[in-house]
Amino acid sequence: MKKIFTIMLVAALAMTAVFASGASEESATVSTDGSTSMEQVILSLAEQYMADNPGVNVTYNPTGSGTGITAALEGRCDIGLSSRALKDSEIESGLTQTIVALDGIAVIVNADNPVSDLTIDQIAKLYTGEITNWSEVGGADAPVVPVGREAGSGTRDGFESITGTEDACKYSQELTSTGAVITAVSQNPGAIGYASLASNLESVKTLTVEGVAPSEDTVKSGEYKIQRPFVFATLTATPLSDAAQAFFDYCTSADAASIIAGAGAVPVAE
Repeated sequence: MKKIFTIMLVAALAMTAVFASGASEESATVSTDGSTSMEQVILSLAEQYMADNPGVNVTYNPTGSGTGITAALEGRCDIGLSSRALKDSEIESGLTQTIVALDGIAVIVNADNPVSDLTIDQIAKLYTGEITNWSEVGGADAPVVPVGREAGSGTRDGFESITGTEDACKYSQELTSTGAVITAVSQNPGAIGYASLASNLESVKTLTVEGVAPSEDTVKSGEYKIQRPFVFATLTATPLSDAAQAFFDYCTSADAASIIAGAGAVPVAE
């Protein structure tokens, strides 16, 4: 009888261990949601972190900055990703912003476009329709096709605020991801677009702006003017789970700086 009781006890303990293991794995999921411009950065960070911490699963939902901020506010993700600073109203609603990196917003044209440099004023006029032909800025006799992101995009918000074109841009196309903007510009000889410097820009031509090329050094020094922050948005009053906090701490530490730089952005932790 005693032997039977011992066997049952061992079985019960084994079942408890299984359930505990399952609960641990579930609690070790970290969800991120938001900016498509942050894709390379967040995926690179997640890949390295998961390699170093096999029991953790970091997920990424590329929905755009506005949606990611809302998801964080509503508790539908651990960390919202925004490629713009949070607005006062969003902070007052209960969010805290943490700048993880800085990012240059590259101004891009088709690879065959002879134009190589523009001023911020010229860029603004190309987008508002004051300049409608590339010949007006030293290019070919061809119509300008302004391509940009959809309303709510952090990249669009950053670009328009810096160039002073809020609510004034006359877009030929408004696209829902950074990759779509790059593809559209690569396929249209008259197109101009903007995209995160952390993106793959090999298929397009990146312009210098007032003689300054976007790079880690020029973004960090402030010489390149069209730049914005990459932000983690988290609930102010609700602590992160242990797993999410550990991932957050890693991403904002000096240990992650080389990963962020390798993904094309400028780390702020040193």
